[in-house]
Amino acid sequence: MDILNGLMLGLESALQPVTLLYCFIGVFLGTLIGVLPGIGALAAISLLLPITYHIPPTAAIVMLAGVYYGAQYGGSTASILLNLPGTPSSAVACLDGYPMAKQGRAGVALFMTTIASFVGSMLGILALILFSPAIAEVGLKFGAAEYFAMMLLGLIAASALASGSPAKGLAMVVLGLLLGTVGTDVNSGQSRFDFGIPELMDGINLVALAMGVFGIAEVISSINQLKTGEVKEKITLRSMTPTRKDMKDSIMPMLRGTGIGSFFGALPGTGASIASFMSYAVEKKIAKDPSRFGNGAIEGLTAPESANNAAAQTAFVPTLSLGIPGDAVMALMLGALIIHGIQPGPMLMSQQPELFWGLIVSFGIGNIMLMVLNLPMIGLWVAILRIPYRVLFPAIIVFISLGVYSVNNNTFDVLVVAVIGAMGYALAVLKFEAAPLLLGFVLGPLMEENLRRALLLSRGDMMTFIERPISAGFLAFGAAILLWSAWGSLKAFVQAREKEADAL
Repeated sequence: MDILNGLMLGLESALQPVTLLYCFIGVFLGTLIGVLPGIGALAAISLLLPITYHIPPTAAIVMLAGVYYGAQYGGSTASILLNLPGTPSSAVACLDGYPMAKQGRAGVALFMTTIASFVGSMLGILALILFSPAIAEVGLKFGAAEYFAMMLLGLIAASALASGSPAKGLAMVVLGLLLGTVGTDVNSGQSRFDFGIPELMDGINLVALAMGVFGIAEVISSINQLKTGEVKEKITLRSMTPTRKDMKDSIMPMLRGTGIGSFFGALPGTGASIASFMSYAVEKKIAKDPSRFGNGAIEGLTAPESANNAAAQTAFVPTLSLGIPGDAVMALMLGALIIHGIQPGPMLMSQQPELFWGLIVSFGIGNIMLMVLNLPMIGLWVAILRIPYRVLFPAIIVFISLGVYSVNNNTFDVLVVAVIGAMGYALAVLKFEAAPLLLGFVLGPLMEENLRRALLLSRGDMMTFIERPISAGFLAFGAAILLWSAWGSLKAFVQAREKEADAL
């Protein structure tokens, strides 16, 4: 199926009333979640996962995707008005957005971030349309050994290249892999690591794990950090009108930001946050007057916003075409597809073209909805920022408990959420990132299945992973990333010891 026919099929699927309804629900909730600091798209998608059991697969994935890229739009609102980032990727918007608000230009900043988000998203969707079919075609040539090596590379990259300690990232991946082994072995039928608890024979519930790590743990962490902000400036449509200079100064930064975001979004372990920071650094580097940055430079706002929204769209490239999630949100999306009996990967485009192309077309429709939602409804988002967190956070915990109970009507899952939430908070205090854990948990069973299949085909010969060129290439690249991370950590350690010695 060529791209044009695929888009026509997708348009027919995306324009179904039920799909449009859930697309609107997703982008509205995503914007709302993005506006409120401290919650984030991961917690929101975790909350909505139980609902997807009761709606059609295409509508379910469209809604969850809408939450993800909708949060990128809303995240900049609190950054600009309160200097509190709604999402991690919108932290860069604080640097120049908040100074613009203090200069009385909050309306212009909000308008330009919406425009930049729209441009970045639509061009990111274009990249998704152009590259996904080609990548899926290459993926059809992969065997079990290649899939195992590619998943291993994805986990190494996600843990070693993400922010924080590479060693801690790898430790969380391993913990995720171990949690993924709990339950019944697919090949032998033997129950593993269930500790005599019948409820664990089917494994740990993905919804319970995600809600615990990204819901409960985030709420506990945010209680001591966030306070209700006070928005003093009144935002009107007139105050949102940018000058001609604002528009002129933003065109090239938006295009550069889109290019950077599209590239980093498709790479495992990077995503929207790194894309937005990288885009800001590039703009500051090439600016004629770098001193303007941090004092209300419009380029420092529009470039990162277009970058993080482009990254949010292109993150679906490896997830849909190869079945390899690049970050924690994509791991949840992968889990949602598997819950509905859909196997992401190269065959998705040929076996379920309505879902694949319908999802892509819905991205475009959802972004148009977001454009319409964000500009006239700024007043609503500003009012929502005044909700006291002492009211908001208990409500979230209630929704989490109800949501996880509704999956299997089992109180054991609620207990699992509480335990994992406490564990997640403890790990956060110790500076362990939760995202690699979720990636390991989702990819673990798939990696084990492909590892066993590859060894079965090679009659137990481990050399099959090295003898096959593509598999060997993935493994070599993964080893290079590990060595590079180890060298960086060793270099930082030596420099720290030298500083201590100089101080003495």
